[in-house]
Amino acid sequence: MTEDRDGQTATLVKGESLVTRRQSTFQVAVLEGADKGSVATLDGKETSRVLVGKSPVCALRLSDPEVSRRHFALEAVDHELHVVDLGSSNGTFVNGVRVTDAFLRGGETIALGSSTLGVTLLGEASISAPTEATQFGRVIGSSLEMRRLYPLCERIAASDVAVLIEGETGTGKEALAESLHEASARAAQPFVVFDCTAAPASLMESELFGHEKGAFTGAIATRKGVFEQAHGGTLFIDEIGELEPELQPKLLRAVERSEVRRIGGDRKIPVDVRIIAATRRDLDREVQEGRFRDDLFFRLAIARIELPPLRSRRGDVAVLGRHFWSALGGDGRLPYDFLQQLEAYTWPGNVRELRNAVARRLALGDFAAPSSHADATDRGAIAQATDVVSRILEQELPFPRARVQLLREFEQLYVERVLTKHGGNVTHAAQSSGIARRYFNVIRARQTKT
Repeated sequence: MTEDRDGQTATLVKGESLVTRRQSTFQVAVLEGADKGSVATLDGKETSRVLVGKSPVCALRLSDPEVSRRHFALEAVDHELHVVDLGSSNGTFVNGVRVTDAFLRGGETIALGSSTLGVTLLGEASISAPTEATQFGRVIGSSLEMRRLYPLCERIAASDVAVLIEGETGTGKEALAESLHEASARAAQPFVVFDCTAAPASLMESELFGHEKGAFTGAIATRKGVFEQAHGGTLFIDEIGELEPELQPKLLRAVERSEVRRIGGDRKIPVDVRIIAATRRDLDREVQEGRFRDDLFFRLAIARIELPPLRSRRGDVAVLGRHFWSALGGDGRLPYDFLQQLEAYTWPGNVRELRNAVARRLALGDFAAPSSHADATDRGAIAQATDVVSRILEQELPFPRARVQLLREFEQLYVERVLTKHGGNVTHAAQSSGIARRYFNVIRARQTKT
């Protein structure tokens, strides 16, 4: 093992030099207000992200009437505590200054409503090297970002709690849900998928809970819903953020009581299912803005896994490209020129888009390849930048918050691009960027937040 200039320990795993970071542990305590004495501890591992507010889902729950249900989020990132206001009504103030996004080092005070919280740095500990595994079931990836997830996935699979999988479109949420099912005690039982975007709104309730013969026009026979179909096994509800508001309380009732009632029926049917839900939306924000029920979110997000986008999974484009090439019937090794083209692209469509690109190359040969690496990179950058701007505009945020979010997204894209250009060498990347290495590392740390 070796130590670099920042005092980080490098550990060799399967020929790859990894960094075992020193992680700060913070305590946040209520100093003034009705909940004086309440405490939350964040260590960047088990308790990496904490919500503060009046909602039951908040780890630090306050009874202050001037505090929003989800007021702000806290996350330990290396040596700092990241504070993000979640669109609160009365604002979040650090040392008397209103903030939407801030990094703390300990010793600060956070004011919200009539309450004041104090931030204390408790100390530091080494975060152990991630697992050497390169996949979890159907989910493949040898990047540090993925290998950090595998132990959590194994732990969740061994339990029977509800799970919320979050991530961009194409990151492999359904593959992960299947892998959790196959690694669980329910593996021999059904795995049933319900896609909230695929069922017409008028038939969604019937798809979920079933119907009796004659319950409505066209109901020519009794039909079981997906809850009954999944009895004894796992029900995967994809794109849960798209669920119609009027169905959310009915879904909550079914999850809480483990029973359903078919449309047109008068009998309660007991069901034994494990719920795994997935979404590309920010459900915390959806709840805050009243589009998703707080109590349903609480029931579904007992365990949470966020799948990183492919552009943040260093080295996984090559790993996945070779895997898809072999799995789809490619002869021999993945052509080197094609691999270069794959690695020059930023993959806004994530793993799904990469798989399609490999399939297209196998079917069409050189006709499927981009004209040049630069063209591929430019197209990827343009598509990704357009997607980022559109996504922020769709949120209809106030101008100051939209500007902050856009700047944060730009910093992430910039750092990823310059790191790739310099082969992951932070010193060279920072020098070419014209900024100090310490500030460059601060920007990198921001990439690890939600």
